[in-house]
Amino acid sequence: MGKLLAVVLLVIAIGSAIPILMHTWWMPEDISSHGYMIDKQMSETMAESGIAFVAAQLVLAGFVAMFGDKKNGRKATHLPGGAKAVVIAAIALVGTEVLALGVFGKDAWAEVYFKKAATDALPIQVQAEQFGFYFRYAGPDGKFGPLHPDKIDEGNQNFFGLDPANDVESRDDIIAASLVIPVNKPISLMMHAKDVGHSFYVRELRIQQDFVPGLDIPMHFTATKVGKYEIVCTQLCGLGHYNMRAYLEVKSQEDFDQWLKQQSQ
Repeated sequence: MGKLLAVVLLVIAIGSAIPILMHTWWMPEDISSHGYMIDKQMSETMAESGIAFVAAQLVLAGFVAMFGDKKNGRKATHLPGGAKAVVIAAIALVGTEVLALGVFGKDAWAEVYFKKAATDALPIQVQAEQFGFYFRYAGPDGKFGPLHPDKIDEGNQNFFGLDPANDVESRDDIIAASLVIPVNKPISLMMHAKDVGHSFYVRELRIQQDFVPGLDIPMHFTATKVGKYEIVCTQLCGLGHYNMRAYLEVKSQEDFDQWLKQQSQ
């Protein structure tokens, strides 16, 4: 019985590893300039953890095969080599794996979080609130008007609390419910939450960033393919969380300029 169970363990371990190695259920197409590094890191992480998983199952199957059929009734009173040796070996192996993943992933992390946005990046402000996203573009003057929290009024669609009557820079600002951007153009987002914690997730961009109430969080990227992609909140933010979404629309530069012109009218 012990040897049969060992064989079953081996079959399950190898069978579960094959789809991962073949990328059977892999991520959707990458449309960002940095995404290839994320995908590479993901592959390396899956390879390392997969090897560790299969190795652990092989060891387990070996113990089951060797000791699973013993009928002398004796109980195991100690581990081979002693418990201390097993703990030290586990810490060394896990620590080495975590350190290796950190070294391999530092470039991908730095590309997204440590490098500044390009000087010619298009600035866009993003506001998350229960239960929607809103996006603010500077108008022809290239300046954002100041925000006035006390003037926020969803009923009048003043989601950012603008005061165009007194702030000249606010008069040509553009507010949209979709994030519309030109393809192959660096984008610089400034993200803030109006109420509770939310998240900005676009799987095709390989970006997931939390909103933290009270903080302005910068994020930058470059989309490389025209199309329409879903933006979802991945932080449980209330009863309407399941329906909190918007869309990223990547357009050609000409189509984006035309859209911006229409929004300004």
